Amino acid sequence: MAPRLQLEKAAWRWAETVRPEEVSQEHIETAYRIWLEPCIRGVCRRNCKGNPNCLVGIGEHIWLGEIDENSFHNIDDPNCERRKKNSFVGLTNLGATCYVNTFLQVWFLNLELRQALYLCPSTCSDYVLGDGIQEEKDYEPQTICEHLQYLFALLQNSNRRYIDPSGFVKALGLDTGQQQDAQEFSKLFMSLLEDTLSKQKNPDVRNIVQQQFCGEYAYVTVCNQCGRESKLLSKFYELELNIQGHKQLTDCISEFLKEEKLEGDNRYFCENCQSKQNATRKIRLLSLPCTLNLQLMRFVFDRQTGHKKKLNTYIGFSEILDMEPYVEHKGGSYVYELSAVLIHRGVSAYSGHYIAHVKDPQSGEWYKFNDEDIEKMEGKKLQLGIEEDLAEPSKSQTRKPKCGKGTHCSRNAYMLVYRLQTQEKPNTAVQVPAFLQELVDRDNSKFEEWCIEMAEMRKQSVDKGKAKHEEVKELYQRLPAGAEPYEFVSLEWLQKWLDESTPTKPIDNHACLCSHDKLHPDKISIMKRISEYAADIFYSRYGGGPRLTVKALCKECVVERCRVLRLKNQLNEDYKTVNNLLKAAVKGNDGFWVGKSSLRSWRQLALEQLDEQDGDAEQSNGKMNGSTLNKDESKEERKEEEELNFNEDILCPHGELCISENERRLVSKEAWSKLQQYFPKAPEFPSYKECCSQCKILEREGEENEALHKMIANEQKTSLPNLFQDKNRPCLSNWPEDTDVLYIVSQFFVEEWRKFVRKPTRCSPVSSVGNSALLCPHGGLMFTFASMTKEDSKLIALIWPSEWQMIQKLFVVDHVIKIMRIEVGDVNPSETQYISEPKLCPECREGLLCQQQRDLREYTQATIYVHKVVDNKKVMKDSAPELNVSSSETEEDKEEAKPDGEKDPDFNQIMHAFSVAPFDQNLSIDGKILSDDCATLGTLGVIPESVILLKADEPIADYAAMDDVMQVCMPEEGFKGTGLLGH
Repeated sequence: MAPRLQLEKAAWRWAETVRPEEVSQEHIETAYRIWLEPCIRGVCRRNCKGNPNCLVGIGEHIWLGEIDENSFHNIDDPNCERRKKNSFVGLTNLGATCYVNTFLQVWFLNLELRQALYLCPSTCSDYVLGDGIQEEKDYEPQTICEHLQYLFALLQNSNRRYIDPSGFVKALGLDTGQQQDAQEFSKLFMSLLEDTLSKQKNPDVRNIVQQQFCGEYAYVTVCNQCGRESKLLSKFYELELNIQGHKQLTDCISEFLKEEKLEGDNRYFCENCQSKQNATRKIRLLSLPCTLNLQLMRFVFDRQTGHKKKLNTYIGFSEILDMEPYVEHKGGSYVYELSAVLIHRGVSAYSGHYIAHVKDPQSGEWYKFNDEDIEKMEGKKLQLGIEEDLAEPSKSQTRKPKCGKGTHCSRNAYMLVYRLQTQEKPNTAVQVPAFLQELVDRDNSKFEEWCIEMAEMRKQSVDKGKAKHEEVKELYQRLPAGAEPYEFVSLEWLQKWLDESTPTKPIDNHACLCSHDKLHPDKISIMKRISEYAADIFYSRYGGGPRLTVKALCKECVVERCRVLRLKNQLNEDYKTVNNLLKAAVKGNDGFWVGKSSLRSWRQLALEQLDEQDGDAEQSNGKMNGSTLNKDESKEERKEEEELNFNEDILCPHGELCISENERRLVSKEAWSKLQQYFPKAPEFPSYKECCSQCKILEREGEENEALHKMIANEQKTSLPNLFQDKNRPCLSNWPEDTDVLYIVSQFFVEEWRKFVRKPTRCSPVSSVGNSALLCPHGGLMFTFASMTKEDSKLIALIWPSEWQMIQKLFVVDHVIKIMRIEVGDVNPSETQYISEPKLCPECREGLLCQQQRDLREYTQATIYVHKVVDNKKVMKDSAPELNVSSSETEEDKEEAKPDGEKDPDFNQIMHAFSVAPFDQNLSIDGKILSDDCATLGTLGVIPESVILLKADEPIADYAAMDDVMQVCMPEEGFKGTGLLGH
């Protein structure tokens, strides 16, 4: 038994021998367990649970002894947010914007681009007045160029360790929570920037993107027959290099420029020969830019899954790259030096983290830019492109190859930036224009004000902490009550008083009160007994209440608990007594009726009832916390729903003694007296008590009705034996020769009538034949003779003329429906016709057919089967034999266009079931090709239980054999809807 339970049992041991009216003050204090386990301070090393005297381990240890001032606050030193000398400024990651931050740092360290942007005209001139910046409002850039200007100025001269690029990101309309393709972002933004700067008058600004990043190459095609050469000139801003199957960057460049043969079906139409000829095609580099961006195609499209994958193979690259062997015009200077390596950490194309290794063009030193954190790379840290994956490495991960001096290799680099080596090294830094510097100075002033404010808050926290330290050292020594007057205070409040991280609130003891507004006996374990001296100081400084002195020990709760405990102890003896009394026979009319179910469970019911009485004070206290009250209330509701109170199992619906003697038992007067001690409110029924008169009448009426129903069922079964047994039934498809007339009733009537005849005591008699369900509102028949022999045969039942005469006697018939056979011909009958009475209603029949077709095409859930055809053989996918699809759209919804980008869920299911991407799916049904992606299932003729044939186009490349490729299942949405696409 746990120590707390042992203590609690010992505290109430006296209740076994003391009657409730004899409870004294000593009994009360014992019940509250105050004196049983005194805590010896200096010896106790933990908080004694359940002991209100123990004041050890409640949070005092952090205040005793000397304390470091830094422990008095949770405010970081504002100087940690200050930019260090001769370091760069970082950028805040807004959620998933690390790919943006890496390019911003690369572009910032392109001094020519930064200088050109500073020369752009700005609306900031309207913001800046003659005396400086307007103080009443903040500067808000209006264009993309202005956002870049302001960001670059802050990156250059801000005093902050990192700055927030949210204005720039918001201006582009980017989703901060979505990881995007960094290479696509680079292309789109450069295109947007070039288009924006092309409107500037200054040529140094207008042409900066072309001068820095634009090169030119030609697609050259040479006819093998006549030797004619045709060129198609094209500009480029980056070279996209395939890395699959290559280990060195130079191999990737060579493949990019590799000659391609045009033969067979891919022959080239030569204008000189005026016919298709074999030819060769290749790319020739005509000119290279100052900044050469090399995109390593790590992210490839997998036709099998319809998603991108990342190639995690190593690629080697050197710090010096000689491009002269690759250009058409020799003789120029084409030696480049590495200036940036952009890295994607992670094995998936749709997740991970982007960082950049960038070379400072002025100092020549390398830095790692990782959002807010910037680290100088030197010594062993200078391993460009080497970053560990965020996810677990794949099993096929290859070992890193050895790299010589001046060379590097990476399995995560996705873009390499090279600078032309012949360019002069910049001697002086780019100067920030005066209007931008004023904005930076103002932001720096705000930052300094924030630092001063934070430092003052830290100082105030330290001062408060020191004052609290002195208060705790003074009061904690005076907390123990000893023999002096004492009070009770909530342990939770004491812990919060000793917690330096939260301000101390007024004392609140309401949660520990019983229904008599005194201290509840069960709450003493979460209270602490403290000296009256300490309590006076606490209430004077913090207020609250109510104050709980020795008079707060509740005598009423103790007396009630004493009574309940005595009853619990007595219950075992009474249980034996009642069992013995039940064995004796009841004499005369001295007995009482008790439910058999109640007798079986009375001990458990009594025990639960005593437990509830013991907890009544807690349940009825409106000042208790809501969770306990709601829990008890829900328990009461469940009990009322699931269980009856004692002896209520023999109550009839009218509150009287039930008529069934099988559910009750007669017990002696002595046994009932014992049971009544525990259930004084239980319904009492002496042996002479009569059963409920209303129930007797209902029972008698029920017996009479059952007898009547049996008689009716037997009579109808005898009158219609073949209809009941479903024997010798007439059939329209094989019309009986011995009759020219057949009658029709609803199949629903037949089924309901058979149910009654089989179980007349459980079902109500069928009194009428409702044939109106088979007729239209005009009174015409809804079925043709042909349909009644096929699909509508389940809705009708055919009746022989002799049976129809009996049906008319036994039931009320609302409409007579019959089918007649007539012979047509002059002398010899040559043709048989069938006519109905009433006749068919063509209009309503046509409407019914339309509705049935509409119901087939508009369904909420249905099973559609898909067969995959391989080599003209149908193959069912074992793992996904059927697809549960949603319904076609209703007529009202068909006019509404689907939202942009919405995927058809059915064809996505096919993709996952058969590993066939939507663009490789050839679907057909009943020989009809399903080619309209915007059509609904209903308009395509796909009804429930249909079978769709799937034939898959084979992929051109075997992407499944790629080394170290991680499969993902999350589609990429791209930059649709952002400012990068001009809207």
